Amino acid sequence: MTWISIGALAIGCYFFKAVGVFAGRHIRLSGVGGHALSNLTPAVLSGLIMVQTFDGGGTLAIGAVTAGVAAGGIAACARLPFPVVLICASAVTAVLRLL
Repeated sequence: MTWISIGALAIGCYFFKAVGVFAGRHIRLSGVGGHALSNLTPAVLSGLIMVQTFDGGGTLAIGAVTAGVAAGGIAACARLPFPVVLICASAVTAVLRLL
């Protein structure tokens, strides 16, 4: 990616941000649209987590990171505090990398 591409993408992002600020005063989403957008953020974040966990450069990679994410998910489902979830996930990943 070239610096021109990065600059063009940055300008485009700021343009859409500015349009959103000015248009947000006059345009309101319907209930369905607002509900869809509120569900979009967790879906995109989940997709990014899956890609970062299982992508091994074009192949399926299952290893220490996968086990750490699974341990963090189990800890989160057990409703443990967030710092405990992070410590659990990183500890499992670190121990498996040492083996």
